[in-house]
Amino acid sequence: MVAGQDFGPGPTVVLGERPLTADEVAAVARDRTPVELGDAARENIARARAVVEDHAGSDRAIYGVSTGFGALAHTSIDPDSRDALQLSLVRSHAAGTGDEVETEVVRALMLLRLQTFTTGRTGVRLSTAERYAALLNHGFTPVVREYGSLGCSGDLAPLAHCALAVIGEGPVRTPDGTLIDSSEAFSRIGLDPTYALAAKEGLALINGTDGMLGMLALTLVDLDRLLATVDVATAMSVEALFGTDRVFADDVQSVRAHRGQVASAANLRTLLGDSEIVASHRGEECSIVQDAYSLRCAPQVAGAVRDTVEHARRVAEVELGSAIDNPVVLDDGRIESNGNFHGAPVGYVLDFLAIAAADLASVSERRSDRMLDPSRSHGLPAFLGEDPGLDSGFMIAQYTQAAMVSELKRLAAPASVDSIPSSAMQEDHVSMGWSAGRKLRRAVDALTRVVAVEVLIAARALDLRRPLTPAPATSAVVEALREEVPAVGRDRHLSPEIDAAVELVRSGAVRRAAEGVVGPLG
Repeated sequence: MVAGQDFGPGPTVVLGERPLTADEVAAVARDRTPVELGDAARENIARARAVVEDHAGSDRAIYGVSTGFGALAHTSIDPDSRDALQLSLVRSHAAGTGDEVETEVVRALMLLRLQTFTTGRTGVRLSTAERYAALLNHGFTPVVREYGSLGCSGDLAPLAHCALAVIGEGPVRTPDGTLIDSSEAFSRIGLDPTYALAAKEGLALINGTDGMLGMLALTLVDLDRLLATVDVATAMSVEALFGTDRVFADDVQSVRAHRGQVASAANLRTLLGDSEIVASHRGEECSIVQDAYSLRCAPQVAGAVRDTVEHARRVAEVELGSAIDNPVVLDDGRIESNGNFHGAPVGYVLDFLAIAAADLASVSERRSDRMLDPSRSHGLPAFLGEDPGLDSGFMIAQYTQAAMVSELKRLAAPASVDSIPSSAMQEDHVSMGWSAGRKLRRAVDALTRVVAVEVLIAARALDLRRPLTPAPATSAVVEALREEVPAVGRDRHLSPEIDAAVELVRSGAVRRAAEGVVGPLG
């Protein structure tokens, strides 16, 4: 441990003993949970480094050790120039441009690169791995740019910007956001401000799918929090629109027993339990024969999203247990070129999730629109205004939802089919996984906002259904919302109320309010 170490909250994540989980990635990336190189990590790193050093001075052509890179792989490099080769690689590949990437994404990709070092497949030195750990533990974040990765040999440009900082040449953000040179950051930590790379290290620092995988891991954590909240919003809308709960019955759902669908329907049954509103129109005299699809088919849509998330989780688990590098150090002492850096497995599921987010937001917006339309809302005033005509109510809140849903449809166009050749046709098929991850982050943010507006609208509608009372679980959500958003009816500035609802959804407060009554949701 070096002087002045500034660990974040929570237990240390020990690297090298087992694959990381998505929750651990989020803890290090967002909460600055500290990391530590375990004994197994140190042994693995030392063993692989010895293999690289045995080969470093040989005449054998080893990609990136004794040869150039990409289309220059057939160019032999003199032994005396092989360390300089690694420095040239990092400098030349740090060619990103555009806005800075979010701190949590950069920290996630650095963590995952460090985890790969600990597998003993890359051949970096222990001191190199320790510099990565030091940046993470002290909260210094390299500046990474939005554009630069094709997901071909992994996320080359983003990782190169991190590698540049590791050797003391790139800019970093301090924990408070100040921009400084990385050399100054290492001086503050108590390590050498500059650092020379050795054979193969430059390539090992940049050849991985860590950026796209980090974004996948963070998204999985976000969706775990969000999907049950979607069921909460749905339940509120079902009540507000005098919908039936009969279609969510277990025997009905078991006829088509997709796991996600069954889980979502079970949540809806739980959330709607003891609802006076639902009970009020459950009898034979009810004139509503069937609810609209956005209500009746809610578990089918949300369930398909859940199943897509589970598929993405299985892919992430494999990736989190993998070691991505090229070439890779094998157990028998060989250093072999490979194609494991291709981001297709990750890129596909990132695109799948963007499609799912778009559809889930779409059905949420449709429920909101029904609550605002007096011809379809079963007695609610137009746009839920206090004095329709004088008051526009939530008319434009639905416009805001619609704008985001339209944007989500554009974001759902897959990036992973958009291969473009590079490096003089050596890298002639690329994954675009980084781009898939970037648009997925925007998609999940938009989905969160669409669902928050549905909660806001449904809460107003439930207030207007009184003296009929909603279920205890949905009542608790309305109460939690009212602590931040007052129940006033006349037109007012809606943006702050929408922002407050977004924060309640994003933080999990809406879900927790319901679960405080009915227990954990599935």
